[in-house]
Amino acid sequence: QAWTSGINEAGKMALLAWEKETGIELVQVNGQRRYGGPPPGWVGGPPPAGTEVYIARLPQDVYENTLIPLFGSAGKLYEFRLMMTFSGLNRGFAYARYASRQDARSAIAAFHRFQLRQGCAIVVCWSTQKRELVISGLGASVSRQELEATLHRVTEGICGVTLHASPSQKQAKLAVLRYRSHEAAALAKKALMEGNLRLGEAKMRVDWLDPQLKQKLQLGEEEPSSSWMQGGESPAVPLPLSLRNVLEHLKMLCWKHHLRTPLFMTKCVQVNPNGWQRFWYQVAIPGSHVPISGFMWISPDRQGQSEHERAKVVAALRVLRVLGESLHSQLPAF
Repeated sequence: QAWTSGINEAGKMALLAWEKETGIELVQVNGQRRYGGPPPGWVGGPPPAGTEVYIARLPQDVYENTLIPLFGSAGKLYEFRLMMTFSGLNRGFAYARYASRQDARSAIAAFHRFQLRQGCAIVVCWSTQKRELVISGLGASVSRQELEATLHRVTEGICGVTLHASPSQKQAKLAVLRYRSHEAAALAKKALMEGNLRLGEAKMRVDWLDPQLKQKLQLGEEEPSSSWMQGGESPAVPLPLSLRNVLEHLKMLCWKHHLRTPLFMTKCVQVNPNGWQRFWYQVAIPGSHVPISGFMWISPDRQGQSEHERAKVVAALRVLRVLGESLHSQLPAF
């Protein structure tokens, strides 16, 4: 990306000289410039979650030749990302990801309120690692399949899409998008905002998912309809499915993706007058940084399975969907 000439020329020349001297390669893509991820000589996989710090209030004419040596002095850097403007100035913030959580903690202790220059104290704190976006302004007729197909064309790293009735607009929907990492979500947000994405006549708006809205959507999830109750069948779990079969399929898929056996947590949070139970679930896959969680309704037991077992079946099916695998060819339709 070409820099606007005449803006911070001395700083840019110093950065280029530092790159040549150290042999460090910086790659600029989509408004950010990256070092590492992994850096030269790195052995093994990426660091675990909780190893990235957020750096703010940077002077806009400061570059990596100052920042990387400074933050590298606190611990081993896996990655450093500096947000950039079209003119070649930085946007005032960056992210540093360390080899360990202890290194990240040391960086916060050493550099929060550090005087980078006289009268210029920077902010260093834990990165929030947001991974969820919300799209509002969707028409009532938009389907999840249609939305997913559009998103896969214009973004990368999407793990899941859920549609909800809009809490503020009648005859409208909103969608929650989950991405594999904060970086993937941030790039998706930028691409969706700049692309003026449309589905049908609706102009969509993209934002980070607010925790209060997330809780409202989870608590407002619709109960099963009366027709489901009268029929005695679960809208989510086909009765012939066995926990063992689904979990074995999921285990095989995890092995194929070099992930370890998933760990399930389920908790009944509500029972309606018809005996249906609403479960919260979370699935953690060692080796994957993002737990998968949500809510579901489970019908009264009629086949000898416990409600917790069938909740695990639903959770396993949703994990399979997130991992891009379909059970339709191997298990009964649901």
